[in-house]
Amino acid sequence: MIMVSACLAGKPVRYNGSSATDTMVEQLIAQGRAISVCPELLGGFMTPREPAEIVGGNGYDVLDGKAKVVELSGTDVTDMYIEGAAHALAIAKEQNVELVVLKENSPSCGSSVIYDGSFQGQKQIGAGVTTAMFRRAGIRVISEAELEQEIER
Repeated sequence: MIMVSACLAGKPVRYNGSSATDTMVEQLIAQGRAISVCPELLGGFMTPREPAEIVGGNGYDVLDGKAKVVELSGTDVTDMYIEGAAHALAIAKEQNVELVVLKENSPSCGSSVIYDGSFQGQKQIGAGVTTAMFRRAGIRVISEAELEQEIER
């Protein structure tokens, strides 16, 4: 089974109430080969919500207590991001998920690039909180940009 970010499945769950629909993801769901989750909603967030970025590191650093996830207003929402990642991981384990396709750039779902915590649109190499938790659990995570190549294998 494949798990995908709900926003890639066309659900309007991103911080600004939009989706990031990916046709290939929609096809996988229609074929019964994938399930969708939004770790941020699982953590208790609503849509829309304030933008958030990881400050002081990446998702691994957040899990290790060395960095925080902070909203634009300055509110620390680290615990909600960790809780959402844990809920998503529990679903992945119960559904025997072997591959996860998450939305790049997100403080939760970014698999290789995230925003740098300055709220200036600057990106840095790094993983989001959910990606870090999944990878530590031995579950492979890729971005939507890598999906086509993965399916062709």
